[in-house]
Amino acid sequence: MAFVTEENLTDLAEKRWASAHSPRLAELMTALVRHLHAFAREIRLTEDEWTAAVEWLAATGRISDDKRQEFILASDVLGLSTLVVQLNNRFSPRATPATVLGPFHIDGSPTAPYAFDMSDGVPGIPLFVTGRVLDVHGAPLPDVVLDVWQADADGAYEAQLPKVDEARLRAKYRTRADGTYCVRTIAPLGYAIPMDGPVGDLVRRTGISHFRPAHIHFLIDHPGHDRLITHLFREGSDYLDSDVVFGTKDELVVEFTEKPAGDCPGEGTVEEPYLHAEYDFVLQPSGTEGTPS
Repeated sequence: MAFVTEENLTDLAEKRWASAHSPRLAELMTALVRHLHAFAREIRLTEDEWTAAVEWLAATGRISDDKRQEFILASDVLGLSTLVVQLNNRFSPRATPATVLGPFHIDGSPTAPYAFDMSDGVPGIPLFVTGRVLDVHGAPLPDVVLDVWQADADGAYEAQLPKVDEARLRAKYRTRADGTYCVRTIAPLGYAIPMDGPVGDLVRRTGISHFRPAHIHFLIDHPGHDRLITHLFREGSDYLDSDVVFGTKDELVVEFTEKPAGDCPGEGTVEEPYLHAEYDFVLQPSGTEGTPS
């Protein structure tokens, strides 16, 4: 019988978890045991530190619910979410790069027509985002769904607010026959991640900026192509080079051009100055792989 010692503990634990019925689960758990044990040995983890870590995890679970995913936030600020995106989205250099989903996406956003104003009276500077959705060869893709969502001028997403009667700053648009789309909304602002929970408490103990640059989220799905989860960031925004969730990419930084009141993209006019951003999304065919995005 092999009794436990400091020297053989990791091998014993690995062998036990290697008994998992699923080969992939066995691979995951044995690697987890191996790296966790190596981490504890490297830093000579104390019992008080282990207890604090367990209590932090418990607190993270308690504050999480269907509107607040504190574990996703923890993964984001540790860079793990972006790493997983990189590992699983090895897109062609011609395709739009992916980035993190974030914890505030809501399923089931309403379908919106071309140029629909998804801000619906929420205060802010009017913004139009226009462009096309293309394949990697430059051909336009019609009838592509663009699921769009963002925070308001106070940095709050609908998922963070008390229940509202209608969708707030989120909608699903479709491209026209020529691949064009037009989103009407308000200009996003940079904002702080939630700092009132365990993740915020941990970040506060460091010199890490807890802000995200101004951005809009897009989830683009189309048959025959890989699903794309990405952002568009406003050029010149604060925190582009220190995004707390490591989400910024050069290819996703877009100029928001100032326009006078009057004619605007889509139909009709606006009675105040507005902003206009143009961006063509490029989708990668399903089953292909390029370099990491």
